[in-house]
Amino acid sequence: MTSIWDDVVGQAHAIEQLKSAAETGPVHAYLFVGPPGSTKYQAARAFAARVISGGDDPTQRDTRLALAGEHPDVREVQRVGASIDKDQAKEVVRLASLAPAENARKVMVLDEFHLLRPEGAALMLKTIEEPPESTMFIICADFVPHELITISSRCARIDFRAIADGVIAARLLTEGVGPVEAQAASKAALGDLDRARLLATDPGLADRRKAFLATPATVDGSGAVAVRLAAELLGMIDQAAEPLRARHESEVEELTARIKEFGERGSGKKQLEERHKRELRRLRTDEIRTGLATMAATYRDALVGGTAASIDDAAGAVQRIHGALESLERNPNERLLLENLLWSLPVAS
Repeated sequence: MTSIWDDVVGQAHAIEQLKSAAETGPVHAYLFVGPPGSTKYQAARAFAARVISGGDDPTQRDTRLALAGEHPDVREVQRVGASIDKDQAKEVVRLASLAPAENARKVMVLDEFHLLRPEGAALMLKTIEEPPESTMFIICADFVPHELITISSRCARIDFRAIADGVIAARLLTEGVGPVEAQAASKAALGDLDRARLLATDPGLADRRKAFLATPATVDGSGAVAVRLAAELLGMIDQAAEPLRARHESEVEELTARIKEFGERGSGKKQLEERHKRELRRLRTDEIRTGLATMAATYRDALVGGTAASIDDAAGAVQRIHGALESLERNPNERLLLENLLWSLPVAS
């Protein structure tokens, strides 16, 4: 028997909390906190569906539309730029003030709110603290930064964990992925089911890992080598994005067919284009993050194994790599980031 919770993977405790909340009566605001790919956004849609429809049947009309992100009383807000600024925060406040279109209640699902700017947080605090009686918030964040602490205190918090490798592999098997591919993708995905699904159809996964592993032994402090290595690594990441681009093309074709039949008004064309940009950016960022983490592990292994030519150099390399990882949150120029980092790294034996 299917359930609205079927796409929430490896989060039994969170599901139980949400089921209990739905039965006893949900509060005005929830904060779902967990790493990317932990299916917290799927949980937000499922909980919204439960609140709107009052039931657990995924085939019921209200439930089906909410799960697909298409219900008029479930308003999903995705960031437009690198962060959620005051203009987008004002729009959230405006949408929250509107009456529901069909039901007695409206649910606002806000994604990636760890990227909310301070001025946006200030604008939204009062609305989230005391929303209209008909409005409920579900806020999704990868973590709780300083800017979100006050808003967090006004919400019921539900925690989501990175999904275990075995759980991801088992899920991929049910989706038709082969055992070898499922095992490799689950280990490389670092608890992110969305990423694992892409990696499962990615034949270049092992080659990219080898390339990043070999990089610390290839750098020589010269700009020429740094530029060449950065170009090679980014070229491999371009190839890794091909399955996602293919999926995007398929979605665009489906939308184009619907627009041809029903018209463009209310089609969600702009939202689809924005989602595609976000997904592609996230994939590339995840690829760089995973590669840099692999490189940092190489230097750490050299330190632990006593093979580092210089302890200070190896420790400094790990520190610089972590600095580059942190800068990824600010959407830097990928090529410049890698070139500058690789130029500064010592050779690891």
